[in-house]
Amino acid sequence: MVFGEGASPDRYAAARNRLVDAIERDVRGTANFLGTDHLDPAVIRAMRTVPRERFVPPRLRELAYGDHPLPIGRGQTISQPYIVAVMSHLAGIHAGERVYELGTGSGYQAAVLAEMGAEVYSVEIVPDLAERAAQTLSDLGYDKVHVRAGDGYLGWPDAAPFDAVIVTAAHPEVPKPLVEQLKTGGRLIMPVGEAGGAQELMLMIKQPDGRLHARDVLPVRFVPVTGDAAR
Repeated sequence: MVFGEGASPDRYAAARNRLVDAIERDVRGTANFLGTDHLDPAVIRAMRTVPRERFVPPRLRELAYGDHPLPIGRGQTISQPYIVAVMSHLAGIHAGERVYELGTGSGYQAAVLAEMGAEVYSVEIVPDLAERAAQTLSDLGYDKVHVRAGDGYLGWPDAAPFDAVIVTAAHPEVPKPLVEQLKTGGRLIMPVGEAGGAQELMLMIKQPDGRLHARDVLPVRFVPVTGDAAR
């Protein structure tokens, strides 16, 4: 999807593959938390394909394939690749499914989901980050990712219901609008906890009665959900 006819060689391909190999080793090492020792092959293919260097500031591109977050401006970060891979795996995406993302950030998580075959609706509260992510995704040909600036806590009602919801910022409670916009049987993946305090990445599955069946996955540290609706 990324490199068309006549494109220059991918100078980051080897680093990208080394990173994914390291993520696979880390998954085996954290299998007792994840409940699996391997990721969905679609996640692995996506992580080997999406050019993370395009989603970080140019001055940080040589650091793009370290397994750690990086600053992208406005106090925000691009998430650690291991966490992106795990959240993508937990989302259980099948081609053609709709995914809602709260917190576009750089657009990297959305690109991974799109590479897995999802149609992604992503909302970013910082307008210039939303604009930058949308441009990067467009430049790379990810036309199944829809980005807009706004308060992601409120979801994207016009595109609901969603097969999965990914929240890339922490909050003590699951946003009610996102639960309402999730299909029965849908998966919601979110870091739950206070900003600067203990947070747990959680997988929640919506039951027929509208309640969520939840399990803890990993201790994590994310930036907080912001916006008027989150207060």
